[in-house]
Amino acid sequence: MDKPFIIAGNEILPGTEISLKLPVSRLPSGNQINIHAHIYRSDKPGPVLLLLAGMHGDEINGIEIVRRSIESGLFSELNRGSVIAIPLLNVYGFINFSRDAVNGKDVNRSFPGSASGSMASRVASVLTRHILPYVDYGLDFHTGGQSRFNLPQVRYSPKDLRSSDLAKAFNALVRIEKPTIPKSFRRSCLDAGIPAIVFEGGEALRLDEFSVSEGIRGIKRILHHLEMKSYPIPGNISVNIKKSAWKRASTAGVFTALRVAGDQVRAGEVIGTIKDPYGFNQLSIKSSHTGIIICHNNHPVVYPGDPLFNIGFEISRD
Repeated sequence: MDKPFIIAGNEILPGTEISLKLPVSRLPSGNQINIHAHIYRSDKPGPVLLLLAGMHGDEINGIEIVRRSIESGLFSELNRGSVIAIPLLNVYGFINFSRDAVNGKDVNRSFPGSASGSMASRVASVLTRHILPYVDYGLDFHTGGQSRFNLPQVRYSPKDLRSSDLAKAFNALVRIEKPTIPKSFRRSCLDAGIPAIVFEGGEALRLDEFSVSEGIRGIKRILHHLEMKSYPIPGNISVNIKKSAWKRASTAGVFTALRVAGDQVRAGEVIGTIKDPYGFNQLSIKSSHTGIIICHNNHPVVYPGDPLFNIGFEISRD
């Protein structure tokens, strides 16, 4: 039988389900900021899967994916192993409609964190100290930035074969090879020998039902793959992308996207326009690569250098 988890002084035995509050810091008002962790343990040994969302407080789709999974009883009565589900990591960002924590600090650039550091660093520290020592696999749920819509996709470390296998099992519409970023959650997992992937779907501060449903389907496929629960979900025809590049605005004006995330495009094809607000000038935006649009900008007013389309190329299909 598996050993008990000891998390923040709480003993969680095999065969139990429990919700914990992990204290992080206090607001100037005196209100306590806590991370809520839902833990589901089978009485049979097996892998420990971490589902994490709300690293960025304005990325609501990820929060909703994990919340709905908890609400629907997705992790109850596991065949083996354990699930740790954290639907909202960055509480401060969430209540302030913000990507970041206090003073613009990004939690996902603050790992492994410090118990005496900034709010972002303390959040990272709680996860690193109390949760990661028990984790065998990690799923981190995100969305695109404000006004940028991401096609539902997973990102994985190409040199980590176990992360690659996890991404294939999740079976999102698109898999993207992305090296890890220093001080990110995925880098901390890689350093600890934990295979972890990032799901991206939709845009910040917007609920997108397609992205949410794709995220939940991916979780079910992972549970099935790890033999933690039986969920024979039909697979997508998945695409693997080795490289991607942003097409940026070369002038300011009113932007119209003629193609959107998920569309296949050819190099030189007109995929958008930028017009001045007075009716004099128009600029055609042409694709720089033959590939698939994996993100498009929904903001109608752009400045020079603003990202318009992220185009994935060097594509292989399963």
